[in-house]
Amino acid sequence: MRIGLIGAGPWARETHVPALAAHPGVEFVGGWARDAAAAAEVFPHSFDSPTALFDAVDAVSFAVPPDVQAPLATEAARAGKHLVLDKPIALDLAVAASLAETVRSAGVRSIVTFTRRFAPETREFLARATQLAPVAAEAQWLSGAALGGRFAASPWRQREGALFDVGPHILDLVDAAAGAIESVTAACYDPGSDTWTAQLAHAGGAASAVSLSLRTPVVPTVLRVSAHSSSGVVVLDRRDAPAVDCFAVLLDEFLESIATGVDHPLSVHRGLHIQRVIRGIQDWTGA
Repeated sequence: MRIGLIGAGPWARETHVPALAAHPGVEFVGGWARDAAAAAEVFPHSFDSPTALFDAVDAVSFAVPPDVQAPLATEAARAGKHLVLDKPIALDLAVAASLAETVRSAGVRSIVTFTRRFAPETREFLARATQLAPVAAEAQWLSGAALGGRFAASPWRQREGALFDVGPHILDLVDAAAGAIESVTAACYDPGSDTWTAQLAHAGGAASAVSLSLRTPVVPTVLRVSAHSSSGVVVLDRRDAPAVDCFAVLLDEFLESIATGVDHPLSVHRGLHIQRVIRGIQDWTGA
């Protein structure tokens, strides 16, 4: 499968490039980035435009801000290219819905980089959570990533904060653990600490509470997801699998989805579902 990459920032360099280059089922053709100098450093071949890249590949992997990704991914899908999408799939719900419809109409396959879903420790947690039939779940992702480090220079992360950056990961996990999120029942936002909190109602009657921040001075990052019922409690509080290993599993399953013609459970449509939850939290907070 010939795959090209859009984006040459830290996430592209640290995860996409090594995983694409190493995968036996992938021919990493090259990429395009807005920063031509960075592109020349990162890609085996640097294309002059996204369109030129699309013409040379079967699938496109994205490692760019969501407002850059959405129009380019729409163009790629219309050109018949399969998509590896970053999360969130867009910044605006209507744009996310339009992208999902374009992917559906084009008949291409897609997968969203909910990275931790491809880690063995996460899959073990979710398998155990499903057996419990949870009545409640709680989740935290507290980080100082916006205060310093390699992602602190990202304008979109500084502007949109934890809800759009780590929010998709946490919302996806509680949805998978406790049942589909049906509504936001309460939410609040503290701009100074970039702390978002929300209470969610799930199909089947479960409830969950989440808290997110990119401006909490904590090292290492706090990631904790738990679910419980009268049958017991399960907890996920570690990130053992490196991101590049998770991405390798993602590529395995992406290629299988293309080969079988069956949408992956974490396709663009999953991304749209999570985007609707994000919008519900925004509506509650007015942010």
